[in-house]
Amino acid sequence: MKKNLMALFIANQQQPRNHRIENADSKEATVYIYDVIGGWYGGVDAQAFAQEIAAITADTINVRINSPGGDVFDGRAMATALKAHKAKVVAHIDGLAASSASWIALAADEVVMAQGAFFMIHNAWTTVMGDKRDMNDSAALLDKIDGSFVQDYAQRTGQPASQIVEWMNAETWFTADEAVKYGFANSIAESDKAATSNTWNL
Repeated sequence: MKKNLMALFIANQQQPRNHRIENADSKEATVYIYDVIGGWYGGVDAQAFAQEIAAITADTINVRINSPGGDVFDGRAMATALKAHKAKVVAHIDGLAASSASWIALAADEVVMAQGAFFMIHNAWTTVMGDKRDMNDSAALLDKIDGSFVQDYAQRTGQPASQIVEWMNAETWFTADEAVKYGFANSIAESDKAATSNTWNL
């Protein structure tokens, strides 16, 4: 999975981006995250995203997600921007909320999944170059990052931390029904209109 994702990140860097906001000044705004997370990958840039979210004056923000994830810290910053907004935030998982896209979804007040959509969690990973000290330092950092994820997932879902760790170690993919069952989502959309375009090659 890791090699496949890295190959897709590289292949998609030259694709036209598909992150946009509609109706920012109306009662309900819609934000599309149909892309990889992180400007480094050529995807959604956290700073631009945070600025765009802050400018929304709507009472409700619908965040539509179809993303394989991406940069850990950009994902964290994007989630923080959503949490900080005064509007009610509803995440709609139209296709995939994987890796860092999963906690962007969980930053919402409500998570709605489409039938057939998937939610994936796993341990953080990276590429490292250097000697054994660099490897050890990177492993220690990844352990801290995983610990923060475990805490957040457990708090949101009510699942024991030990169960979250097991799921992350296994790189677990949840169907819409399973995501609702285990607390990652609140409901399944009965009839939800998703965006018609997606530039990210899944």
